[in-house]
Amino acid sequence: MAIPGTSEQSVPAAGTYEIDPVASTVRFDTRAMCGLLPVRGTFTISRGRITVAESPEESSVEVAMDAASFESGNQQRDDHVRSSDYLDVARHPEIAFRSQRLERSAQDASLQGELTACGVTQPVSVTVTSVTREDRRITANGTATLDRYAFGVTKAKGMTGRHLKITLEVVADR
Repeated sequence: MAIPGTSEQSVPAAGTYEIDPVASTVRFDTRAMCGLLPVRGTFTISRGRITVAESPEESSVEVAMDAASFESGNQQRDDHVRSSDYLDVARHPEIAFRSQRLERSAQDASLQGELTACGVTQPVSVTVTSVTREDRRITANGTATLDRYAFGVTKAKGMTGRHLKITLEVVADR
């Protein structure tokens, strides 16, 4: 597999792997206060599945995150982000990603798919940075950049960061 950090010994066997929500992490980094302050935090994966096909390009990923699990370490900010001003978790309790295809080159690999947040579905590319295998468990790492405006989340322009860098560590068992 032509994925950085991946050797032939770490290529996962074909099959279905259930994502372990406890062992997996979804982190975000953005900026606030006109870009002056870094904001970091996490979301919790509620469920997901990785299907590794014999032909890697036909592999797929489906994952759901609990929108209310948004956590940045500041309770007042977290409550505001969960409100109808931002994530509106009462109306949109899940954030979901579904891959459509895996694209590979000699330098990298990326999952092309769709992310649904706040009732809006947009294309998203997740760069796969590494995949490791240990017995019946795989760990995949990746990154993506999201534009919150694309999902209709436009409150507090300038005060709240527009782009979020997402860093993933997804652990799944067969």
